[in-house]
Amino acid sequence: MLGACGCLGAQAPVTSPSAPPAPGEKAAAPPSNGQQATASKPIRVNVNLVNVLFTVTDKKNHLVLDLTKDDFRVLEDNKPQTIRFFDRETNLPLRIGILIDTSNSIRDRLRFEEEAAIDFLNDILRPGKDQAFVVGFDIEPQLLQDYTDDLEKLSQAIRSLQAGGGTGLYDAIYFACKEKMMLLPPPEPYLRRVMILISDGRDNNSQHSRDEALSMAQRAEVTIYAISTNRSGIDTHGDKVLRYLADQTGGQAFFPFEASDLAENFQEISRELRSQYSLAYISSNPARDGTFRTITLEPLQKGLRVRAKNGYFAPSQ
Repeated sequence: MLGACGCLGAQAPVTSPSAPPAPGEKAAAPPSNGQQATASKPIRVNVNLVNVLFTVTDKKNHLVLDLTKDDFRVLEDNKPQTIRFFDRETNLPLRIGILIDTSNSIRDRLRFEEEAAIDFLNDILRPGKDQAFVVGFDIEPQLLQDYTDDLEKLSQAIRSLQAGGGTGLYDAIYFACKEKMMLLPPPEPYLRRVMILISDGRDNNSQHSRDEALSMAQRAEVTIYAISTNRSGIDTHGDKVLRYLADQTGGQAFFPFEASDLAENFQEISRELRSQYSLAYISSNPARDGTFRTITLEPLQKGLRVRAKNGYFAPSQ
């Protein structure tokens, strides 16, 4: 069971022999029915288990789905790690944050983006298993619908968005990660925390910086999929911001030129979320110092590309 930081304080009960009676005391009566006495107090052992969800594609950007743990090498802070668990994860519960930029810069595209987001949720959300929430943001973020698997409530929240105002992109990411994803209870089984960010990547009103927003996403174990609303055909600063946020969290950035391309982008995200791998290793660094540790996941076969988070924050004391 993994915590939000990607590390687990495992609690392993260990049986110890019964203590002998103190001087002057009588020994405890043996258990009836021939049962052996067991220790009542387990020994708790902390284990730094690091979980990594990742996607593998080939040179043509096609998903590769038939690999094993022997096809990968993992480094933490450039030190080799031993993969303890490996699986192809296609059925993990999803917790999805839909963040939609409602600033003036995307006014003419907002309605189509809303409908594409609704279609995505209808395709990906499994009632009783997955949940999503909706945040609209211009100057500041606004939670329009909290976690639910009710598609009608989510659709109504998305359609209620109104364009106008400046842009506080970093504040919106920070808010969604800290208030809605960081505070999720320790999941069993492990949850996938996914952010769908629809924006032009501009920011002119945030109190938090880009790196502060990214750090909060990394602490909350969030994977960001960014969809640019820029239609200029020019790789703007905003596009670079979206690409950076996605790359650092193991997600992907999309740059649809035509409005019709947006639906295809959502379909690609949906396919990817059902076609990922999961591995876990016990960190060779036992320090509980709260530092950020880099993760390098290398495929051993040539021509393959891995998308995964670039690190995690170690647990603190």
